[in-house]
Amino acid sequence: MFASGPETGHENRGVSRPLLVPMRFIWPYGGSRVFLTGSFTRWSEHIPMSPMEGCPTVFQVICSLSPGYHQFKFFVDGEWRHDDRQPFVNGNYGVVNTVFIARELDVVSPSVSPEAPSRSHMDVDDVFICSEPVPTISDADLEVSRQRAATFLSRHTAYELLPDSSKVIALDVNIAVKQAFHILHEQGIPMAPLWDSFKGQFVGVLSALDFILILRELGNHGSNLTEEELETHTISAWKEGKVHLSRQIDGNARSYPRCLVHAGPYDSLKDVVLKILRSKVAMVPIIHSASQDGSFPQLLNLATLSEVLKCILRHFKHSSSSLPILQQPICSIPLGTWVPKIGESNGQSLAMLQPNASLGAALSLLVQADVSSIPIVDENDSLLDVYSRSDITALAKDKAYAQICLDEMSIHQALQLCQDANSINGQRCQMCLRSDTLHKVMERLASPGVRRLVIVEAGSKRVEGIISLSDVFRLLLGV
Repeated sequence: MFASGPETGHENRGVSRPLLVPMRFIWPYGGSRVFLTGSFTRWSEHIPMSPMEGCPTVFQVICSLSPGYHQFKFFVDGEWRHDDRQPFVNGNYGVVNTVFIARELDVVSPSVSPEAPSRSHMDVDDVFICSEPVPTISDADLEVSRQRAATFLSRHTAYELLPDSSKVIALDVNIAVKQAFHILHEQGIPMAPLWDSFKGQFVGVLSALDFILILRELGNHGSNLTEEELETHTISAWKEGKVHLSRQIDGNARSYPRCLVHAGPYDSLKDVVLKILRSKVAMVPIIHSASQDGSFPQLLNLATLSEVLKCILRHFKHSSSSLPILQQPICSIPLGTWVPKIGESNGQSLAMLQPNASLGAALSLLVQADVSSIPIVDENDSLLDVYSRSDITALAKDKAYAQICLDEMSIHQALQLCQDANSINGQRCQMCLRSDTLHKVMERLASPGVRRLVIVEAGSKRVEGIISLSDVFRLLLGV
């Protein structure tokens, strides 16, 4: 994506060409069509900028410029714009941004970065680093935001999450585990409530984590569960042995709830959120029974944090200033899991793997680190893909699980089995920047199917952290 301008010129024999330095320009504020122009094009050529994959609000382009002082401006959807986070001056063309390129590449502009010709366009360092200190939210503003968010969630109920029409899939506990996971994969859902016809009630959920534990048990040479038994092994039989199995795998590292975590239609949204956070589940069934003893229950909906987040955004759409935290950049608030900086020893480490790591290693990390997804990165820690718990259900298709060895299949090969699964608008990696506001992050997390955003460095896509739906609600409720 190199843009040629008047400075690039054509090669002339006997004429020494000036040194040209590839520079990356970033416009991180969105738009439909974005162009770059400047003194290096004699203000006569509009260079088109392209949206970054997985970050459609960030546009970039690389131009080869000669050392020296340059002015530039952005043309966004028919309007001239400048970036007030980059150096700017009043010039002949109004307010323009500026950049100085030194002859020796030991000085880097805080807003644009030299692109080394020998490196990939995804490996650039020091892109879009703000030279000004990032403001931090005050304790008072944080407390006000939490109080108002908690008040809203306490006054509204799960009934507001019920759609006008929808399809909710439940599984009978007497069907085979293999068939159940095939249904999850075909329907594109990560989990489903379980119905026990003998008891006449919902008794639990079947999730991608169950499939992970089953695959690890199949790979265990001392396992009592064989591939043949999996064909007829019922969900009920699997659930009976799950607690014992989980203790064998990780000691008592995690306790799996034996009873169904659910909510009623008139429970507050705050109660729904707290049940999801405390149980570490992706959703809770909304179940209603007209009788006092709970008989003849009706499954109304599956409540998720994403749906609750949509309610918050709708409520504060025209009064976002009442939640001061919404306009703060995510790097200035205690949110998510970040890659520790050099010299930092505190904080939770971010689990990442390279594509040549084994699928077995990925599944072990998902269980032992108690995470729902793992960023897949190259040798420079630049984001390539994400492997999530729900991706494992792709192995149920055509009995792929029976034809692989977890320690021999790489993550890259496993991802090829679920090329189109769990993608949002054709993109599997949902990303954001450290400079994005909390409001912007919440809007993206409220999109269907999005449960987390990987924080990347603009340009290089180097992973800086990860933010989940759970992280946002822990911040808003202070839990």
